[in-house]
Amino acid sequence: MKTPEILFLCTGNSCRSILAEATLNGLAGGRMHASSAGSHPAGHVHPRSLALLGREGFPVDGLYSKSWDRMPLSPDIVLTVCANAAGETCPVWMGTALRAHWGVEDPAKASGSEEEILAAFESAYRILRYRIERLLELPVTGMLESDPAGLQQALVRIGQQSPGGASSGAAALS
Repeated sequence: MKTPEILFLCTGNSCRSILAEATLNGLAGGRMHASSAGSHPAGHVHPRSLALLGREGFPVDGLYSKSWDRMPLSPDIVLTVCANAAGETCPVWMGTALRAHWGVEDPAKASGSEEEILAAFESAYRILRYRIERLLELPVTGMLESDPAGLQQALVRIGQQSPGGASSGAAALS
């Protein structure tokens, strides 16, 4: 069986999608492989994202901001992580992959004290990690082959969940 390829997609590919890529690859134990990209890549990974991943024990070597039009693999699943509630334009993947929206507020746009900005990064990470842990509970490989519609529904449902029972990333941050 082929290892499922998961693409986390956002606009800038400097924070949320990078956090998700590193977290899934770190937790999946080879059962899935994640990559990330942006429709308008920032050209750099936000230093606070790298620092947070390092604190969480995930490797950061090789993480970089990349464009979705240069992806070498065709993903099985595309998860958008941009925040529609913030008026952000979320990229639309036109390929044949299963798609779901896992919106999370962009911590790169956080303002305030250093403590408040770090809290925004931590909140985005916790929401993404929670959803990734729910994804890892699913038999993704088998569902891709035998029940893609059921997997699609599960992905959408996961994207509406957050730690503490909030129904979406935007709700969890407000």
